Amino acid sequence: MSVNITFLGGADTVTGSKFLVQHEGQSLLVDCGLFQGYKQLRLRNWRPLPVVPGQIHAVILTHAHLDHSGYLPLLAREGFRGRVHATAGTRDLCAILLPDSGHIQEEDAAFANRHGFSKHTPALPLYTRRDALDCLKQIHGVPFNHSFQPIRGWNASFTPAGHILGAASVLLDVAGHRILFSGDLGRPDDLLMNPPAVPPAADTVLIESTYGDRQHPHEDLVVELGPALQRLAARGGVAVVPVFAVGRAQALLHAIAQLKATGAIPHGLPVFLDSPMAVHTTNLFTQHPDDHRLSAREAQAMAHAATMVETTDQSKALASRHGPMVILAASGMATGGRVLHHLALYAGNHRNMVILTGYQSPGTRGARIASGEKTVRIHGQDVAIHAEVVQLQSASAHADANQLLAWLGKMPRPPGQVYVVHGDMAASDTLRQRIEHELKWRAIVPEHGSTWPV
Repeated sequence: MSVNITFLGGADTVTGSKFLVQHEGQSLLVDCGLFQGYKQLRLRNWRPLPVVPGQIHAVILTHAHLDHSGYLPLLAREGFRGRVHATAGTRDLCAILLPDSGHIQEEDAAFANRHGFSKHTPALPLYTRRDALDCLKQIHGVPFNHSFQPIRGWNASFTPAGHILGAASVLLDVAGHRILFSGDLGRPDDLLMNPPAVPPAADTVLIESTYGDRQHPHEDLVVELGPALQRLAARGGVAVVPVFAVGRAQALLHAIAQLKATGAIPHGLPVFLDSPMAVHTTNLFTQHPDDHRLSAREAQAMAHAATMVETTDQSKALASRHGPMVILAASGMATGGRVLHHLALYAGNHRNMVILTGYQSPGTRGARIASGEKTVRIHGQDVAIHAEVVQLQSASAHADANQLLAWLGKMPRPPGQVYVVHGDMAASDTLRQRIEHELKWRAIVPEHGSTWPV
């Protein structure tokens, strides 16, 4: 019987990565992510999977970002009882991200019910913090480059992918077929993370394509961020910086620490990290020194580059302060969380600034702000955008198109098939064409819900 892959997410879009591998009645899910962005994508989170969760035998996570791990609490609540395999860094980050995700969903539902702007009565969270805490006991840490059997007779191993703490590519050997899942690949020149490892030989490859149709600029984050913060400090404004709590927040803190150390921005410019998840993630850098390129001293400087804001009362108290100041808050695409309250308060003033720090998935508030829209909907109200909008081009933790091709080109031998996933259609198809024309390999962009043989 053949080995098949069904693309339950991460196809036709950047979010919701879920790749179901099946062979002789056994099922394994590589990644278990939430859909984000457009409403029609987010609605997929509420629909039952085409496979019964209790009939999935194991899950492997490439990394902890919610578009790769955030569906796990719901999968477990709906009956999945198997083991979740992840690197130690991913396991530790999931212990931060997943309960926080459940908490935010409960908060957002409660806020909607209090203010009556939900179309559902009552508004309900997709899952709760308790659901997330319950699923954590199923996650088991596996070292990099260590072979393990997620299902009897199926062999797997993790290799470093850069990107964020614990991020990995996954090599899965099933019935003699070697399948390589790239996961999200980091940049070889990343400010924080080590470069991705050389990929192993495989028969089939799933390659991410977030930046499959573009290249990153040559300037680094420190050079790009400095002038924006100089302008902000000079006019006494407030910068609201939507950040991904894992990875992007730490890169911004590291850049700010360097800018203050060199005097490029005022040493006394107040900076606040308003995200318990980001605060706890920053502290993890000292516990996983092999996953990143920072020295112990640099990791400490990063951790002290901002005032850490954890409680709701501390977050609300920021509203009583005057600029200049910088507020880093989740989420990175302004889809939820505390950053929405800061945007509602500060985005209408031309002295202020909204700094977007990476890829903004179509349909998100971040994407609408980046496109120049003058109002965005927040908590049922239209909020004017008069603040200066700065979109950083150098903060991405994803490999660009040339770097993705270079990673593939390091494989010991050509694979028989490449599936281009985890990208908007234009990015995925552009990368597909380059793989076919430059590497001369077979490549396709699978549709959501489609099943293909390995």
